[in-house]
Amino acid sequence: MGKEVEFEAAFHEASKIITTMCGYISHQLQRCIENQSQYVLLVKWETFEDHTQGFRGSAQYQEWRALLHHFYDPFPVVEHYTLVMEN
Repeated sequence: MGKEVEFEAAFHEASKIITTMCGYISHQLQRCIENQSQYVLLVKWETFEDHTQGFRGSAQYQEWRALLHHFYDPFPVVEHYTLVMEN
């Protein structure tokens, strides 16, 4: 990729968008140690719909897309999980 610095700067700006969304709880962006061009983003939402309908259906999501989507090749897999256990 070679654009990690640019991606992380853009993500910092995009973080300001997602934190204002209804149902947003928290997020983490982690970079892979073995492959420094690979990241994992974990976002906690109050409900599934807060992400899929609220955020994804919002004007703010268009700003998020403009900041970040040009970095993705291929587009990341987006999956939704529910907490089973926390220690």
